[in-house]
This record gives sequence, C-alpha cells and structure tokens, in this order.
Amino acid sequence: MDSIALLQRLVQIPSPNPPGDTRAIADFVAEQMRAIGCETRQLAPAEKPEALNTIAVLGAGEPRIMLHAHIDTVPIAATEAKKWSVDPYAGELRNGALYGKGSIDDKAPLASMMLTMMAAAQQDLLTGSLVLVAAAEEEVGGQLGTKWLADSGHLPACDFIIVGEQTGNKVATAHKGVMRATIRTTGVSVHATNPDRGVNAIVAMSKVISALDSYHRELSERVHPVVGSPTCNIGVIEGGSTANAVPDSCAIVLDRRMIPREEPEAVKAELRAVVESVDLAPATVAIGGFVYSSWFDSALDSGYANTFLDCARDVIKDDPGPVGYLPGSDAKHLMEVARGDMIIFGPGSYEVAHAADEHVTLADYQATTDILLNFVRRTLYVPSPIKN
Repeated sequence: MDSIALLQRLVQIPSPNPPGDTRAIADFVAEQMRAIGCETRQLAPAEKPEALNTIAVLGAGEPRIMLHAHIDTVPIAATEAKKWSVDPYAGELRNGALYGKGSIDDKAPLASMMLTMMAAAQQDLLTGSLVLVAAAEEEVGGQLGTKWLADSGHLPACDFIIVGEQTGNKVATAHKGVMRATIRTTGVSVHATNPDRGVNAIVAMSKVISALDSYHRELSERVHPVVGSPTCNIGVIEGGSTANAVPDSCAIVLDRRMIPREEPEAVKAELRAVVESVDLAPATVAIGGFVYSSWFDSALDSGYANTFLDCARDVIKDDPGPVGYLPGSDAKHLMEVARGDMIIFGPGSYEVAHAADEHVTLADYQATTDILLNFVRRTLYVPSPIKN
C-alpha cells in the first residue's frame, strides 16, 4: 500500500490507552513486516497480555539501527468527542492533512518507519540490521511497554536509535523528567463560628504553596541548553468538607519537571527542605507518594548523528537542531540499550496531539519519510555488485 493508505489504515485501528489493548495494531504491523521478510516477534508482559508489542528485524549483524514508535494513543474523552469535526478513526484527508486520533502521535512516525523498512527490504544488499519496535503502553509511562522490553532483554543494543515523536522534523536530544509528590497538612477541625479554637489545614497549606512558588522561581536560574529550566507546578488541591467547619486536612499534588543530570534523590531532598522550612505550628505537614519518570539526554557526536543531521537539513532546508522535546517519551527507557547516540524525531507538533481534530500534514509526513529513507540509505545500504 502507498504511504497515505498505510497511515490511514493505522489510524483506522483504534488503540486507546486506557484500556491499552494494542493487539490489533501490533498484529497489523507484524503482518506488514513479515510480508517484506523481517524476522518478527510479538511480546507482551504477563501482567497485561493485551499490551502487545511488535519487534521486526531486517538484515543481520552490525551496525544496528533502531526505529522506535509507540502504537497506543490517548483515549477520546467525552468532552473531546463533541469537538471532532471528522470521524476520529476514519483517517480523513482534508486541506493537505490527514486527520484522526493518533495521526500525529504516534502513527505518522510509525508509518514513516514502516515505509523505511519496506524500502530497505527492496535493496539487494543491506549491511547490518534495521530494527523496528512498535511499542505499547507509552501513553501511560511505558512501564509495561518499552521499559519491560528493555529490562527483559528483548531489545538489542543499538548503534543509533530514532524515537518517533513530534519534533517538526528537527532533531531532539533531550527531554525533561518528572517527579510527582503529595503534600498533606493536618490541623484541628472545629465549628466555623469560632475558628480560632481550631487549626486550619488549608491556611497552613497556603504557606506551603507560597514556599513552593518561590522555589519554582528559583529553579529558573538552572538552565539546560535545549530543554530550558526545571519547574514546580501544583496541579491538584483538596481540602475541607463544608464552609462552616475549620478543615483539618488539605492535600496538594505537585509536578516537578527535572532537567537532564538532575538526580531524583537530590530533587526529593530539595522538596522536603522547602516543605520543612515553613513554620506551620500547630499544624503539621508531610510529603510523600513520590513517583519518578526519568529525563533523557544524548550527545550528537557520532558519525550516525552527523549523517542524520545532514539528511534532515537537506530535506527541511533549515537548521535541524539539536532541539529539546518538551513532553516525555520512551527514549528514557532506551538509554541502556543505546550504545551510541539516540534522538527523538518526527513530523508536526505535539501541540495538536491529545486533542480534537488531531492531524498531520502530508508534507510533514513525507519529509519525515524522506529523511529516514535517506539516512538508512547512507548508513546501511551497500552498492550491489556489478553484474555482467
């Protein structure tokens, strides 16, 4: 099938997560890759057998290049569904773009990678191997997808890894990590007619929030060259039960974005220090429930990286980077698999993902495909012997 038909077919196979059932789309990818002669495996963790991943290998030996894209999408929320102007699972073409849930995140990068595999399979000789990973579970953190594949030894060490995401066809070499935590203040509840007899947990939390806001502003002094500064955002607050009672409990959930090279234990210590620096007596405060997702960072100092930059520059006619990628990605789970450089790369912007009328322009999609094809030709193809 041609490039547009391939992407339409991928969009037409729903793969929302939750629930995260990727069997249908994983099977489609496997079928297409087997048809071109790839050695293909399909794997899923015992905890979630419907989170099916497909790994296809073309060629053998080294060098080894990995093309990685995720096959799950975010679900369509009830409020979002009302805003779609097209069927989100039809792959409709309109004004030079293809619309559909997952069209940009992450099925366009996946389609470009599949097309690259198909083109490589048509060559007489391929030196080394090309590995396609179609991974489940990225939209919920990748623990039972790419991380499980890597930790279980299912992914080979690779000399260069391309993780498909939305970078405007520029080359991203870093994204931030995330530390989340819950902070709870505890007071004493009394009738609101005489609130001074009690201890207001919401008022105590307001002091913690003020300290965290100052901490956020101080973080702007730390700057990474492509992803900017760390941040601290309070995204959830809960407290009290009625206006005529002094609340004895209040909780917030914070999101601390980490730039590459920040250590999680050091960030935890910073957050604890900020909270403990606030005088809340007689209220008390506790912080816990830490959840961590790693940052990603890679150099661009290999011959493969320089070749990829040249290929991108030739197609987009602009400086290809490096740039930072603001959302997270499965690249963080592949750092132990990469024995060389790793990049995040793909068409369009993440700003149209996870929303109504998600789409990818056909021009961006074609540019992604052209760049990948040119890169693989320059790194893994060898000329056919002259035939009489």
